Amino acid sequence: MPPPLALKAPDGNMRKTNCANTEGVFRIIQFIPLPKAVPFKRWLAKVGYERVQEIEDPELATKRTKTLYRAKGYSEAWIEKRMRGIAVRQELTDEWKNRGVKGEPEYVIFTSEISKAALR
Repeated sequence: MPPPLALKAPDGNMRKTNCANTEGVFRIIQFIPLPKAVPFKRWLAKVGYERVQEIEDPELATKRTKTLYRAKGYSEAWIEKRMRGIAVRQELTDEWKNRGVKGEPEYVIFTSEISKAALR
């Protein structure tokens, strides 16, 4: 377990606090022996299984994304535009990768420049 992180408490004092990222929290939940944790563990297993299915068939991830956007109330036109935008961005970043762009700093610079050009 990583060392505690000093965080500001409501009283203004710094307190050493145990912290975890998302993966760490899920791992902690796996080891909770209480019966009340069982529904959450089942949900985690279901979501994990769904993600494995999406790795085998990426179209399932696209369908899930559209379903989530619909549930949030977005219009079909907005959803299609968003999905096209995601696809175009993926093609663009794949092309950058093919041309030797290494990662984060360059992607941020290129994306920023494209956004500026789109607003002109």
